[in-house]
Amino acid sequence: MADLILVLDEGTTSTRAILFDSSGTAVATRAAELSQHYPEPGRVEHDAAEIWEQTLACARAVIEQIGGPERVAAIGITNQRETIIFWDKRTGEPLAPAIVWQDRRTAAICRKMRQNGEESTVQARTGLLLDPYFSGSKIAWAMEHWPQLGEAGEHLAIGTVESWLVWKLTGGLHITDATNASRTLLMALGSGNWDDGLVALFDAPRAALPEIVDCAGQFGTTSLFGGEIPICGLAGDQQSALIGQTCFERGDTKGTFGTGAFILTNSGNTPPKSRNRLLSTIAWQIGGQRTYAMEGSIFVAGSLIQWLRDSVGLIDAAAETEELANAVPDNGGVYVVPALAGIGAPWWEPDARGTISGLSFATGRAHIVRAALEAMAHQTQDLKSAFVSDKISWSRLRIDGGMVANNWMAQDLADIVNLPVERPRFAETTALGAAMLAGLGCGWFDTLEDAAAMRGPVDSFEPALGKAARQKRLDGWHLAVHSVIGEAHD
Repeated sequence: MADLILVLDEGTTSTRAILFDSSGTAVATRAAELSQHYPEPGRVEHDAAEIWEQTLACARAVIEQIGGPERVAAIGITNQRETIIFWDKRTGEPLAPAIVWQDRRTAAICRKMRQNGEESTVQARTGLLLDPYFSGSKIAWAMEHWPQLGEAGEHLAIGTVESWLVWKLTGGLHITDATNASRTLLMALGSGNWDDGLVALFDAPRAALPEIVDCAGQFGTTSLFGGEIPICGLAGDQQSALIGQTCFERGDTKGTFGTGAFILTNSGNTPPKSRNRLLSTIAWQIGGQRTYAMEGSIFVAGSLIQWLRDSVGLIDAAAETEELANAVPDNGGVYVVPALAGIGAPWWEPDARGTISGLSFATGRAHIVRAALEAMAHQTQDLKSAFVSDKISWSRLRIDGGMVANNWMAQDLADIVNLPVERPRFAETTALGAAMLAGLGCGWFDTLEDAAAMRGPVDSFEPALGKAARQKRLDGWHLAVHSVIGEAHD
């Protein structure tokens, strides 16, 4: 009996396969690390073949664990957004490295376009800004610098990660869902279609782009696991987490703290417009009807802790950070601005560089680690202020992602954002959202709201920090972040 949904959750540093039942329980899981390559400062690449091979291996492992494909009703896919892949339609093999969303190589391209007055038009059409974060400038750079792409001619395929996985699973179906398409700088937010003017602006070969489809439905089948399994759910990771957190009402807000951190608020059926450099994006598209979200993007979150561990050697494991943060009464005047890959919303300064300030002989390892964790709450509060300026208020913040298992950090978020914070006991809501979409697409549910019970119970954190202490923290943060922004402009 087909009683499970297989989710392929392809992140920035790992890929996972998870099997869910209809109650939202994960009955089997397998994960594998993904290699990140840094050929030059500011450049971040993946091997698309490795993404596929590791995803396939994880999927096969969990399907074998449950006894075979006949128990799998559908596949849902969720993925790191904005990462762009180039492959040959004839061979199905990559033609170049995948350019990762964190990559900053196109900063000069974006700056030139802004200087030429293109940003206002781009923002009006896409809801996005001219930043290396998005896929469009990556495509423009690749078409100029990698001649093999032009040489492929009509056989060139370009797509984000879910597009690549669907192609490999089905043997040649070239599609992308509306959430991922909305992150490319090539799609018109209002129509949900590729925009000819934007496609031309970024020199993207129109014939190489995939067809834009809904987030739930029937998107071909795969026979790679010993039986026919339909692909029924597709969404970028942040939109998938919004669904997994059951943010189905206008104003519902979630924050995912993974490699980066992303705050999304359900904005209803009309594209929101920001005057504070926030992003408008598609939350989901079902039956051709789009629901929109306002988004604030923080580029460096969990990757900061990884950097403290792997590059600086300040900790041996991420789990140590909670104990270290509790080991000191405050940050000792230390502030970390984690602009290791530029700084995102609401600043959008790709040339900013990270700093650790306020050091003295009294500073210890625990102060620096605590300040690194505090930076998550500081950046989130910056976003909250920007959302409020755009007349979008949060009543609570629903959090998820690998970082939020840290109770100290969850409480610090509540203290600094000064709102109740909810954390599901099953924190992998990105994968859960993809399961909900696939369940809708294969007929388990009639609406997304019907899938809400899959979220399960939550833990709540209430603000407890005094007003003066909170303001002192924020004042110190504002001095630190403005010094970084000022240096980037010098």
